[in-house]
Amino acid sequence: MTERSAEPVAPEPVQPAAGAALAADPALADVDLGLSYDSGVELKARSQWAYARMRFFRHRLAVGSLIVLILICLVAVFAPQLAPYGFDELDLDNITASPTLEGWHLFGTDQLGRDYLSRVIFGVRTSLWVAVFVALLSTAIGTAIGAIAGYYGGQVDNLLMRFTDLILTLPGLAVLLTAAVFFGANDSEVFGIMIPQPMKIGLILAFLFWTAVARIVRGLFLSLREKEFVEAAKAAGAGDMRIIVRHMLPNCVGPIVVNTTLVVAAAILVEAALSFLGFGIQPPNAALGKLIADGQGEGFNLWWLVTFPGLVIVVIALCINFVGDGLRDALDPTQRRTRT
Repeated sequence: MTERSAEPVAPEPVQPAAGAALAADPALADVDLGLSYDSGVELKARSQWAYARMRFFRHRLAVGSLIVLILICLVAVFAPQLAPYGFDELDLDNITASPTLEGWHLFGTDQLGRDYLSRVIFGVRTSLWVAVFVALLSTAIGTAIGAIAGYYGGQVDNLLMRFTDLILTLPGLAVLLTAAVFFGANDSEVFGIMIPQPMKIGLILAFLFWTAVARIVRGLFLSLREKEFVEAAKAAGAGDMRIIVRHMLPNCVGPIVVNTTLVVAAAILVEAALSFLGFGIQPPNAALGKLIADGQGEGFNLWWLVTFPGLVIVVIALCINFVGDGLRDALDPTQRRTRT
């Protein structure tokens, strides 16, 4: 019996590491696998807010409106420095002068010789302050009521939503006019705190404007409370307030922000209407609606007294609505259209 010689077994080839293979092959040297290479392309992770900014800046009309709105706000904030005249400063040599470059009366003057450009600038300052105050206060109230109703549901939801429906059924203009007459047109003191007349108008408007955001937030919370991350937070022992504020409310930021911008535009228009009817902001406070009311009796003879304050109101309202439209598309991940 012959003894067979053992044949040598060839070792299996060892697969080179991915990094070594890339380093050995010059054609693959620039491929980035998350490693740090000087010649490679470093990929950076983007947050949801970064994608939202990208979508917003693609909305050219919203970006342009935002720039115009920022300029108007800066003019309103620095009104004493930018206005060529004081709000009640008289120029007896130019009474009812039409718009002209002489004396920088670009918007003309009124029956007392007051520069209308300066009066419009101070009016924008007051109207914007009231509108932002109304938007922030109504959003805070509506978000709190909607969040509580949507999270707890049941009897709490029924009680809060029936109260919301009650506010919605009230005739808005009648309530505003009655409240404006009841609270008066002057500054008043409540519990030792002096409340200026524009703030009183803002409180009245906020009382009626919170219902829309409350219904929106309530619907979102009804959907979010069934999600897995909410169940996980409850299982981890998180309290109701922490779940509402830290886990659920951030998922509602988009609709809340969009609704806030729309409330600003609506508040400007309603405040102007109240001032025009004589129940809103009254002198010595400046307001765009009051300027229109002062000039509407002159008709076409002094057309600039109505035209310029009205145009400013329209421009502000349009800019805010366009910005809100851009924010809606940017904060809604389902919006994938490229806006022009």
